[in-house]
Amino acid sequence: MKKSVLGLLCIAAITSAAVAGTETYSGKEMKQVAPPPCPQWYADNEFNVSLWGTYIFTGNSWQNDRYLESDHAFGGGMDLKYFFHRYFGVGIEGWAVDARRSFEDVFVDLNNGVFSDTTRHESRAVGSVLGTLTLRYPIPCTRFSPYIFGGGGGIFGGGEKTNVVANDGIIRTEQTGSETRAIGQVGGGMEVRMTPHIGWVSDFSWNFVDGSHNNFGMVRTGVNFAF
Repeated sequence: MKKSVLGLLCIAAITSAAVAGTETYSGKEMKQVAPPPCPQWYADNEFNVSLWGTYIFTGNSWQNDRYLESDHAFGGGMDLKYFFHRYFGVGIEGWAVDARRSFEDVFVDLNNGVFSDTTRHESRAVGSVLGTLTLRYPIPCTRFSPYIFGGGGGIFGGGEKTNVVANDGIIRTEQTGSETRAIGQVGGGMEVRMTPHIGWVSDFSWNFVDGSHNNFGMVRTGVNFAF
């Protein structure tokens, strides 16, 4: 009996060793595959061209505004930017809007007792050119990039004044021409990239024009092309 049990144990040991000796491990089964890198939607040393529509509104009522003389206006513009190491960019921006103003046209003839007071309307283009500085932060592994910006330059096409002129019993109003003034701008927004070279931008800025009675807000949205 003891010999039989011992013989069975020897056979089991030899069989186990033989099976263990024939086991193989596939290198593919043991290899750990690294996850693919995130796609890069924003690049270093990137040149951007943006085209956008814009809506502006005055900080005061249009009667008190001294430059746009209109409570709101619509238009469009574009900007060119160059980004260094994807976070910091400098550029130039230009835009124009159709700002419709109202003014009083008064004529009084004291010699003949004539009085005329008419409210007139005038549509004119108001525009601006600014140098800009932009800081953006592309959120890793996403298409989104919030940004803030500021700039300064000149604005033209507005600032007309109504003067009262009296001569030989005639009193009337005269309109002066437009004036070019300094403008400052600060704002922020968001870009969403549809491809690494095409994105959609939307932002808001507050603009300062030579005095608190001239300030206005600007909303912009449009497409950005990155090269």
